[in-house]
Amino acid sequence: MTNYVFRPVRETDLEGLLELVNSVPDNLATVPKDKERLAEKIDASLRSFFPRINNPGAEHYFFVMEERNSGRILGVSGLFARVGGFDPFYTYEILTERLTHAPMGIDKSIQVLSLKTDHKGPSEIGSLLLHPECQGKGLGRLLSLSRFLFMGRFPQRFDPQVVAELRGFLDKEGSSPFWECVGRPFFEVDFYQADMQCGMGDKDFIHDLMPRNPLYVPLLTPQAREVIGKVHSRSLPAKKILEQEGFTGTNEIDIFDAGPLIRADIEDIRTIRERKTATISGLVSEWEEGSEWIISNRSLDFRSCFGTFKEEPDGSITLSEMLAFLLRVAPGDSIDYVRTRPV
Repeated sequence: MTNYVFRPVRETDLEGLLELVNSVPDNLATVPKDKERLAEKIDASLRSFFPRINNPGAEHYFFVMEERNSGRILGVSGLFARVGGFDPFYTYEILTERLTHAPMGIDKSIQVLSLKTDHKGPSEIGSLLLHPECQGKGLGRLLSLSRFLFMGRFPQRFDPQVVAELRGFLDKEGSSPFWECVGRPFFEVDFYQADMQCGMGDKDFIHDLMPRNPLYVPLLTPQAREVIGKVHSRSLPAKKILEQEGFTGTNEIDIFDAGPLIRADIEDIRTIRERKTATISGLVSEWEEGSEWIISNRSLDFRSCFGTFKEEPDGSITLSEMLAFLLRVAPGDSIDYVRTRPV
C-alpha cells in the first residue's frame, strides 16, 4: 500500500488526469472530462499553494494519488478554502411550515425548500474520484483523509467549519428525478450540463433562472420527493468515511440532485483531532508494507502515504528509507501521523 502517494497536482499530470477521468463511466462536475478545463483546475491549484496565505479565500487545492512504480494517476480529491465569495454557494434549506385551520380541524406541518445563498461560507471537501481498478482496496481513505492532515497542518488557510455535498440519487439512465421536476422546467438543459457548468464555477445562470419562491415539497412529483437527501450508491462509501470522521447531517441539500449536505467543525474531525507529530530520528533499509497509519510530511509540498514506523523511547520515530523518500523527509524533519480507521 506504500506504493501510492498523495500529493498536490502538477502541470505534468494533465494527461494522467485525462486518462483517469475517462476511465470512469460517470461525469463528475468538478473533475470534467475536458482537457482545457482540467488544465484550468491545475493552474488554479498551483496558485492556491502560494506560501503567504493566512486566511481562507478562493483557493482550490487539488491533489492526486500517484502509483509509485508506474507514475499513473489513480485518484484525485480536492479542498475549497471557502465556498461563496464571488461565486455564491447555493443550497436548498429544508424548512417546516405549520398550517392550521381550527374550523376544519387541520393542524399539519409541510416541508418547504427555500433557496439559500451563502457569500462567505465554510470550507468544502470534494472532487474525490478513484480509478475503478483501485476501488475496494481502502485507497479511498488515503484520498479522503489525507486532505484533513493538510488542513490540520495549515488551519489558517481554512474556515472553522467544513462541508461536503454528497452526490444525490440518479436512476439507471443517469437522470436525476429531482432535477427533472425542479430544475429542467427553468433551465431547459439536462442534469449533467447544468451540474458541469456549476462545478466549473459558472453560476450566473442559477441566479438568473432559479425560482425565487420556496418550493412546497408536497407539490413535487413522487419521484422527486422520494430522493430528497438520498445518496447516490457510489457515494455511500464516502459518506461512511466522513461520518466516521465526525461529519453529521444538515437540513440542506444540493439544488440540482437533492444530495445531502453534511458538516463538521474542523477541530472535531477525527483525523485532525487525533493526529500526532513526531521527529524522525533515523532511517532503516527494511521496507514493511502496512495501511494502519497515514503518514505525511509537514510541507506545502504536501505528501502522504500509508505506512508503518517504529516509535523510539524518546518519542521520535524511525522510518524506512523508501517511505522517507516518498514523503521527501529526512532525519531531523517532523511528520504527522494518524490511524487510518477509528479505534
